[in-house]
Amino acid sequence: MILIAFTNYDREHQPPGNLFTWVGLDNFKAMLGSGSKLAATFWPVLQWTLIWAVFATFSCFFLGMLLALLINRKGTRCKGFWRFMFVLSIAIPQFVSLLSMRTIFNANGPVNVILRHLGVIGMTESIPFFTDPTLAKITIIMINIWIGVPYTMLSTTGILQNIPSELYEAARIDGATAPVIFRKITLPYMLFVMTPTLITSFTGNINNFNVIFLLSGGGPDTMEYYYAGRTDLLVTWLYRLTITQKDYNLGAVIGILVFIILATLS
Repeated sequence: MILIAFTNYDREHQPPGNLFTWVGLDNFKAMLGSGSKLAATFWPVLQWTLIWAVFATFSCFFLGMLLALLINRKGTRCKGFWRFMFVLSIAIPQFVSLLSMRTIFNANGPVNVILRHLGVIGMTESIPFFTDPTLAKITIIMINIWIGVPYTMLSTTGILQNIPSELYEAARIDGATAPVIFRKITLPYMLFVMTPTLITSFTGNINNFNVIFLLSGGGPDTMEYYYAGRTDLLVTWLYRLTITQKDYNLGAVIGILVFIILATLS
């Protein structure tokens, strides 16, 4: 793959009819430079990839931790039942959940039909959950929260049960309020234990092909980008370039850049 990035191996240079040759750093210059359509696509897609990774990672982490705290507090009854209800979303294969959500939120899906009957929108109107660029990104992040929070809830539940109860008792005796206890005891303990998991999760979200491909397919498409949509991540754009357009050299460049980004952040 590294070698292909330095060639012109694309749909117009396919052996044996038309051999590909070495082009040096031309592909990288086109991708990272300015003035080309490739660069005008790469930088916005990279920006959205990083925004997505941050929101997808930390929203699931903090909301999952909050859910675990609510379920595990002393006043909550039927703890096992609540855990079971949230874990149900894990029991269903992820691609089934994502394809179901894509159907539920499409233009004529159940959500839009219900909103029409309630009079929230007109009978011929629909909320563009996956066709409006901004709303599509918000919808994808919210659906990812629904899928990802139960995983964090299970992980943090085990950690919460291992925090010494004496720490909480001593803090309450000293007059610490619940927010102070969370900020001074629970959150530092969680971060200390789960930092490797957060790094892994962040890396996985940058390469999270399933959620984007199965929900929006990278769309809505735009003529401003080079074979990419408004919600495409680098990994889904790489898929389009290699599988659909056969621009293997550009796909190899993106693969190398993603590796450099992930290695640096990790």
